[in-house]
Amino acid sequence: MASPRPALLRPRFWLLLLRLLLLQLVLASDLGRSTELAFTVEPSDEIVVPEQSVVLGCRAEGTPPIRITWRKNGVELPESTHALMLANGSLLLPNFRPERGTGPSDEGDYDCVAQNRFGLVVSRKARIQAATMSDFHVHPQATVGEEGGVARFQCQIHGLPKPLILWEKNHIPIDTRNDRYTLLPKGVLQITGLRAEDSGIFHCVASNIASVRVSRGASLTVSGSGSSAYKEPTILVGPENLTLTVHQTAVLECVATGNPRPIVSWSRLDGRPIGVEGIQVLGTGNLIISDVTVQHSGVYVCAANRPGTRVRRTAQGRLVVQAPAEFIQHPQSISRPAGTTAMFTCQAQGEPPPHVTWLKNGQVLGPGGHVRFRNNNSTLTISGIGPEDEAIYQCVAENSAGSSQASARLTVLWAEGLPGPPRDVRAVSVSATSVRVSWSEPLLNTKEIIGYVLHIRKAADPPELEYQEAVSKSTFQQLVSDLEPSTSYSFYIKAYTPRGASLASVPTLASTLGEVPAPPPLSIRVLSSSSVQLLWEQPPKLTQRDGGFKLFYRPASQALFTSPIVLPGTLTAYNITQLDPTEVYEVKLLAYNQHGDGNATVRFVSLRGASERTGKALSPPCDCRKDETSNKTSATGIIIGIHIGVTCIIFCVLFLMFGYRGRLLHCKDVEDQLSPPQEPRNQRDLGILALNGMGQGDRGRLNGDEKQLDLNELEQLFPLSLGSGQQGSRLVLEPGSPAPGDETQISTLPPDELSILEEQITEMSCLAAGIPPQQDEVLSPSPTNEG
Repeated sequence: MASPRPALLRPRFWLLLLRLLLLQLVLASDLGRSTELAFTVEPSDEIVVPEQSVVLGCRAEGTPPIRITWRKNGVELPESTHALMLANGSLLLPNFRPERGTGPSDEGDYDCVAQNRFGLVVSRKARIQAATMSDFHVHPQATVGEEGGVARFQCQIHGLPKPLILWEKNHIPIDTRNDRYTLLPKGVLQITGLRAEDSGIFHCVASNIASVRVSRGASLTVSGSGSSAYKEPTILVGPENLTLTVHQTAVLECVATGNPRPIVSWSRLDGRPIGVEGIQVLGTGNLIISDVTVQHSGVYVCAANRPGTRVRRTAQGRLVVQAPAEFIQHPQSISRPAGTTAMFTCQAQGEPPPHVTWLKNGQVLGPGGHVRFRNNNSTLTISGIGPEDEAIYQCVAENSAGSSQASARLTVLWAEGLPGPPRDVRAVSVSATSVRVSWSEPLLNTKEIIGYVLHIRKAADPPELEYQEAVSKSTFQQLVSDLEPSTSYSFYIKAYTPRGASLASVPTLASTLGEVPAPPPLSIRVLSSSSVQLLWEQPPKLTQRDGGFKLFYRPASQALFTSPIVLPGTLTAYNITQLDPTEVYEVKLLAYNQHGDGNATVRFVSLRGASERTGKALSPPCDCRKDETSNKTSATGIIIGIHIGVTCIIFCVLFLMFGYRGRLLHCKDVEDQLSPPQEPRNQRDLGILALNGMGQGDRGRLNGDEKQLDLNELEQLFPLSLGSGQQGSRLVLEPGSPAPGDETQISTLPPDELSILEEQITEMSCLAAGIPPQQDEVLSPSPTNEG
């Protein structure tokens, strides 16, 4: 006897297992659908005949129990004999009352509200209106036409719903099978190729669910045979501007006459093809577009062409197709831990573009606090969520063609035993780029805290642009740096444990201090013996509206500066006049703005001897006797004469001892003795030679341990060569050190200038000794320096 097969090998086992799996999937899917509160049926727009009944549908699914109520024009509708709620949630209006000016009316905007323990959702709005029919405001008019010509009758009437219009001739409905008779939905009758039997009385008949109206009669008289004379093509009636909703039918009328009969054609003004699907021509030239879409919007051109020629007449009309709002992305229900950020996205399209609003449990949700909207309200962001944020959120998209809604639920996850939010958060500005934030630890469950996280963002930025800084659990303050000046920032704190984060603290705001301008770059040019020109550049952080400059100056021998000269922020140059030519002046320039005064730039300038050099022409390189005579009246001249005399005696003795063959060697020795050490090349103003930042005891010393050289003496010896290239240039000595906090720019004598001085000194020494210098060692004065 064969042993039974294992259960795993039996087909019935696998079939049963498959059924169990399918049942589990079905139950899971049903459970998933039932947990979310959403509408399966929503009310729709209705046009109701007065005194008749109407039912507005509403059905919702979700976790039971579900309570459904109705609202009219935003106000909850109490149940009464005029409004009965059915067991399935629908609303019955048994005896519809139209708007009559006085008394109650059932017309208005209705929506239903579904609510369970998770929240509340609101359906789309349904507009309920009474069916009406007005009187004709345009009646057909009597018409006379020629045989073979065109006749047109028109009537207009308003009604809800839109009336159906038919035509009668002599009280008999017109046979629409006659190709010469064209009935347009907008209430137009066209008759082409007129014949004598077309004469009669025509009536317009309009009907809808509310009523039937008959217009006044209009006679058509058809005269004898038409003239065979040529007639230019003419458009009697062209297309009108239309605004429709998608899926409706557009009728663009075009009636043309002429002899011979013109050919009617259609095109779009933007050059796009009209297409063929859903397009037909009714009668002799009317364009019908059934089931219009947004792509059909545009300007349509009707052209009447004379056959065989390019002669034509045109008329045009605009078609606008609107589309109700519909969603291309629905918001999704989410679960997030407390203290984190929740985000819902809802994208809708329509024509015109729909406006998106958000509801929280049926109430309009506005921005503010921890709620932000982005991308034209299509994205809802809730930062630092807590239990109070747990709700059903709805996205409502609405435009002039209709509205739609979608909902999603936010579930806030909360772990037991988490600490409370940090308390007493304070933020104090420290500088233009830093803020000190302090706080106190939470009141509850502080033992498991492993640290804090400080959340920082500009107050004007959305929450997603914030950044964080981690802080030790034993530290209750943090200096936040690298911030922008004059900017408001938002700060809040969370305490973290191994099981999660606490709720966010109450946010606090602080603004960084303003930043004062940097010291302005300043240079000084000597204009004369009693005036100088100050030149500077505008520093950053200086606005012309609320900033400027302050100028101070004083003789270096005095303790007090002059009162500040306040200059506008647009100025970059200023002249100081009526100065004492015998003084050395200290000049300070600072920039200020609404936040205060910046550091000053300090410069020293000497005016001594400036008048002697103004306009002086270049002298020969060396004339010992002339220089000796001209400087005998001054102490400086005596010193210069002594130096020159000693130099001449030395070279005469050397000449006698070593003879003519040693001339070059002796000249080089003197050059090496008198030349000062060279400094690295530095940029300077061509009209200024300045040694800034040198103390009174450091004048003439270029390096600390180098040989002393009296620069005043060199200036008197070579006043023109030191300032070659510009009249009135001079050597400016600026003794003294700047005050703390002031910026003093230091410029040194360029190596090229020192080289020129060395060569000129050597040349003078050689000439004084009666030694003719070699041709390649003599620096000839530039002709441009003369005068």
